[in-house]
Amino acid sequence: MVGGNWTRVTEFILVSFSSLPTELQLLLFLTFLIIYLVTLMGNSLIILVTLADPMLHSPMYFFLRNLSFLEIGFNLVIVPKMLGTLLAQNTTISFPGCAIQMYFFFFFGVAECFLLAIMAYDRYVAICNPLLYPVIMNQRTRAQLAVASWFPGFPVATVQTTWLFSFPFCGTNKVNHFFCDSPPVLRLVCADTARFEVYAIVGTILVIMIPCLLVLCSYSQIAAAIFKIPSAKGKHKAFSTCSSHLLVVSLFYVSSSLTYFRPKSNNSPESKKLLSLFYTVVTPMLNPIIYSLRNNEVKNALSRTFRKALGLRNYIL
Repeated sequence: MVGGNWTRVTEFILVSFSSLPTELQLLLFLTFLIIYLVTLMGNSLIILVTLADPMLHSPMYFFLRNLSFLEIGFNLVIVPKMLGTLLAQNTTISFPGCAIQMYFFFFFGVAECFLLAIMAYDRYVAICNPLLYPVIMNQRTRAQLAVASWFPGFPVATVQTTWLFSFPFCGTNKVNHFFCDSPPVLRLVCADTARFEVYAIVGTILVIMIPCLLVLCSYSQIAAAIFKIPSAKGKHKAFSTCSSHLLVVSLFYVSSSLTYFRPKSNNSPESKKLLSLFYTVVTPMLNPIIYSLRNNEVKNALSRTFRKALGLRNYIL
């Protein structure tokens, strides 16, 4: 017992989509299961192809491979538990389990923000300094940039998760979300959280806005360089090398910004769930599709890989 008649919370209940009819929950389960499998297969295929095909050993595809790793991790943290709440109505999650889920959600989310900014810088160097591109983006530099994108996730996730779960939780234990995100869990705290809320708001702004500004700076330079290209064919070729990344960046930053920066008066739990679904479930599925359909090098590499696989199979048989 804590503070008289309050009971200490030892587990949480994810409200998820429990208010929906059972038939609709089953439909959502099948939909999200298909999306989950497509996400895992699509991103795994990107990783395998960019590793196996020598034509895709450039820095651009090195960072794309990192992005696919992040998307797989992001999905593994969120989707399996959500599927369990929809199919088996297993809506409970332990106190440590909720903290672990929140930690890795922050880690992968922050890492993706910075990785998308680094991918924009890679496109800037490739288009604005093509002759120096191999020198600037050598193996050592790209490895350092990849580490620099993954590293910020550790301190942000560690500070925010340990601070939030050091508060006393008492009374209701229902998290009005389909995963342990910070705002719905924070509502269950029975203590003064003003300092934490200020930190969380400032941290979110920095984590989203700093990479976003880096992306905008990179693409403003890219746009200026493209406009200087005299031929329409040259402009189209230059733009096509970064169009896939620009689309992925737009999907991620717009959906995450709408989720965390909307006024509370316009931010109902149900609307936040829908927005969260987009950047935690839908976007990771779209990324490999966008890079596959809009990138001739990836499409050709996939074709070569499948032909080799079929040739090897026929040889064995």
